[in-house]
Parts: sequence; structure tokens; C-alpha cells
Amino acid sequence: MRLARLGSFHQSRLSFMRILLRRLKAENWRFERTKFEIDARGVGVAVYTAIGPKRSYSLIAFAHDLPPQERSDRVIATAWDATFTLFDGVPEVSDIERLSKNIPVQEAGRVTQSELSVSRANRSARLWYYVVDCLSKGRQPSLQKVQDVGYLMRTTAVYGSGKLGAADREWTCGREEFLAPFQIEMLTVYLIRTFVMDLVEHMAQVRSPKTAVTLDAGLRRRFGIGNSTGLGMAPFLINHPILLNNWIAAREEALARVRSVHRADDEAQSVFHLSLRRAQQNAACWRSDHVIQKNKVATLIRDLDVLSEYVQGGALDRDDPWDCLWSWAESSLSVEGQEQLVSLLFEPYPQLVDELSDCMAADETANMRIDGAMSAGRLAAITREIYDWALEINWDSPDAQARVWYVSEEKLEPRLGERSDGDLNDYEQPLGPGRDVARMYADLASCKAETVAAFLMLYPQHRHAVRRTQVAARFPYAEIRDNTIASDMLPIDLLRAKLSYFGAGHFDPRSDRWVRVNMFQNAPFPNELAQALFDDWAVPELDETNR
Repeated sequence: MRLARLGSFHQSRLSFMRILLRRLKAENWRFERTKFEIDARGVGVAVYTAIGPKRSYSLIAFAHDLPPQERSDRVIATAWDATFTLFDGVPEVSDIERLSKNIPVQEAGRVTQSELSVSRANRSARLWYYVVDCLSKGRQPSLQKVQDVGYLMRTTAVYGSGKLGAADREWTCGREEFLAPFQIEMLTVYLIRTFVMDLVEHMAQVRSPKTAVTLDAGLRRRFGIGNSTGLGMAPFLINHPILLNNWIAAREEALARVRSVHRADDEAQSVFHLSLRRAQQNAACWRSDHVIQKNKVATLIRDLDVLSEYVQGGALDRDDPWDCLWSWAESSLSVEGQEQLVSLLFEPYPQLVDELSDCMAADETANMRIDGAMSAGRLAAITREIYDWALEINWDSPDAQARVWYVSEEKLEPRLGERSDGDLNDYEQPLGPGRDVARMYADLASCKAETVAAFLMLYPQHRHAVRRTQVAARFPYAEIRDNTIASDMLPIDLLRAKLSYFGAGHFDPRSDRWVRVNMFQNAPFPNELAQALFDDWAVPELDETNR
């Protein structure tokens, strides 16, 4: 639960994109493009409907003709190349008309409980026009250029759970298809990807009807949906401790199950070796200009080479092979390599891992009550046990609390400021739990109150710290055991941890505060899902040189 490790997570079988596609395939969902009215300028509306056993959901996509100088990934942008909503059911003409006045303006508009998500996306300046030009001239784009970017559009926000008036999580959490976290958002992005590919082929056809071609199926799958994620997402893991616990607990349980396998049969070994080779190929084409990420990728490549050499020496033929392999990795690989190994260990054992996706949601409301009857002595004891790391920090040091989390008045989203730059203390959000618990503990130690209730009557400012401590005592992975307001804290570690659970890959930080990723790259498209044989699309298949 340290930031450096959380910031080294990789996608796995428990990532939400893979959970979604497994369900869509297992339940034989059907997909229809019921509307595609896009003109020669690329402006119009399209509707894609996913039809499940009980319910249907429709992506309504609005395409816009955005001048290049207005294109921006910043949250303060007011115009985009495309805007979207996921509609609960099949929209009527009146629904599309209503939404056409609201979805294109995003925060300036409002939606209803019939809408489950609101999103927007921009074209890739590096790839969009190149691909349109290639296809219009009857040729396929370069695989290398596609791999270098990986997407034709990137989302700058995918809002759900009540944002702008959309349906609250409570409205949909009882539906089987949305039991796992973020399934609405993942379905939205999956359908956006289909629309984007249809749109780029449409634009090529409009430009040159006689010579235009569509993308080859294999090359088409190499495109994902890019995503630019910044500080708005960073506090999520701190603000949702029980949900975080359940995500980590599922992962740890999966790892424990695999490590308990006494013998690795031939099939399991074969799957592992193949997954490892694909991970090596995937790491080799991971590009980033950020110095931290470049070093991490270089370390990962070396780790995977060391791992490959080790397992080729017969390490998987012994008793308890996976447990022994993990013990070896703890002393032989970096944290980045260890966390890649975790994901690799899951691949041979879907029967042990996949069912744990049902345990990853959380009812946080029922578990956040303060136990006022707890003795003050018991509270002090669990504080020392759980927050020993925080009690050892000198909180009087400027470096220990150099950062201030606050909410932007303009966009109502979290931001991170330097405490020394101005008086932000009056606006600080409670996102430094280590410091806050240490302050609580200091007052608790000097107080003669016998119960938590009595203590909080005297020190009501510590309610949130007491609540976190009691939650962390019941949920062992609820707390990030690191200083989230330190001068050397990297917000990108928080971002990567969450995005890895989404299933994103090729993390590309643009600073220590925002990162670009790729979603659903290499995934089968809706028309291919029924014939897809394996849940192994998250990394590309081996090319000829790596077979």
C-alpha cells in the first residue's frame, strides 16, 4: 500500500475492461448501429446499441467540426471533436433532440436519469489526418505509426455517477451487468472506440469514394481510445477507502490462490510462457518522454528478460512453482517487474481469478459510521498499529506537508498547490490522512476521555480521522500507507493505480500530475466479440519475430 508500488500496477484479469468484455461475450450481447447521420464535414449524430439479456444501452455520439486551434485536452476546454452519452435503453427521436442541446456543451448542459454517462473526446493530431489520407488513397496506414500513437481519439473526461444530472450509482448498481465497478464508463469507452473507427473510415470514403478502403481487421484492433487523466482523478483512491480495499483484496486473494497451486501443469506453463513473451514485446513498444516513466520501462524490460531466463531454466517444474517464483521475484526484480509478474501469474488460472471480480464493488455508506462506543484506548492501539508510519513522520517539517489539495472554484475539481505559494490552508481538503491521524493521535494521547464519543465531543475536528482509522481497522487495504501531501509525492502514482484497474496500458505521464493512457487497444470489436477465443487481448499478439 505504498505509493511507489501502487504506481507500478499493470492491467490484469481483474481489470474492469476485461471484466466487461468477458460478460458481454458470455451473455451473447448483440450490437447494432441504429443511426449514422454524419455529413461530409464529419458533423452529425450516431447511435450504437448494446443489447443484453435483460436491458439495452445506447451510445449517442455527436461529431463536431472543431478548428484545430480550439482543440485542447484541458478540463477548461469548451469544445471537442466529439461528445457522447450512454443512454439507458434505446433513445427516441425526442431524446436525441434534447441531448443534442446538452451533450455537445458538456458542463454547460444538463442531462437526466436516463443518461448514465457523459463524455467527450478529441482527435489525435498526429494520427487522425494521416489515417484518413491513407485510407482515402486506398492503402493501409503504417503499423509503426499506429503503434507509436495507438489511438485516433482520446477522451478528456468520462463522467458518470450523477455528474451533470446523470443517473447516480445507486440507480444502476443492482443490475448484474454493472455489479463490478465502472462498468458503465467502460461500456461507454468501448462503444466510443467503435464509433471513432467508423468515423475515420467514413471520412476517408467521403474524401475519395472511388479509391477509399477500410482498415484491415488486424490493424483496426491496434487502435484503442486514448485518455488524458489529471489531478481530478487523483484523490479518488483516498476518498473511497473501502472500495480501494476491495480492489486490492481481490488482487491479493487472486495472488494467494495462484501461489497455492502445488504443481503447474503443461497448459498453465504454456500460457505463462506465452504471456511473458507478449509482455516483453509489449514493454519493448512502450513509449514515453517522461524521465520517470522512461526509466521504469527500461527497468521493466530488463526485469522481464531476467524473469524469462529464470523460468526457462525449469523454475516452473518444481513443487509450489508460483510461490517459489514470487519469492524469487521479491529479491530479484524491481517493484515494476514484480507487479508485472502479478498480472502474468493470473493469466493461466481464470478459474481461480475471474470470479473475484464479483467482490470488487463496495457499499461504503453502511461501513462509514463512527463507533462512538469504542474505548479511547482501543482507538489509540489501532492507530499505533495501522498508522505507525505516519506517527514516525516529523509533521513540523515543511517537506512533510508541502502540498495542499483543494477544489478549483472554476471547475469544482481537485487541484494540488504548494503550501508555500500562498494561503491555501482555508481551502484544504482532507486528503492528507497520515497527518490528520497523527494530529488526532496527539490529542487522544493527552485526553482523559474514555470513549471515542467523549473524545469527539472535545475534539470534533478529528471526526474524519477517527472514521478513517476505524475503517482501516476493519479493511486492511483501505489506507494508502504513505504521505499524500509530501514534497516528493507523485500524483501520477495515484492515477496509474486506478487506471491499471480500469485496464489501461502504456502509461505516458506528461508531468507528475497528468498521464495519457490507451484503453481497449487490441480488443475485439463488437462484431468480433462472439468469435473471440480468449480473454488475452490486453497485450498484442506476438509478431513474427517474437514467435
